[in-house]
Amino acid sequence: MPKAYWIATVKITQPERYHMYQQLAPTAFEAYGGRLLVRSDQPKVLESRDGQTPERCVIFEFPSLEQALACYHSTEYREARAARRHAAIVDITIVPA
Repeated sequence: MPKAYWIATVKITQPERYHMYQQLAPTAFEAYGGRLLVRSDQPKVLESRDGQTPERCVIFEFPSLEQALACYHSTEYREARAARRHAAIVDITIVPA
């Protein structure tokens, strides 16, 4: 079964509130086999459709596309997303390998 990668770009708008997300999200990633590959606060954007540069890029590796999607739709991650609401502008893409 091919792996999948969860790629997120993040612009934090309320750091105190975003911290709550950071406390909750790892539980979901661990439960679904997600492994952090990259977390960088220094992304180098070469092309952007909206001209925005994210503050952070994060890449997780999952054992499969099914596991990555299950993590995103899980109760654990839904709780983390709720904590993140209004605290960051986030784009998430899941890419099968």
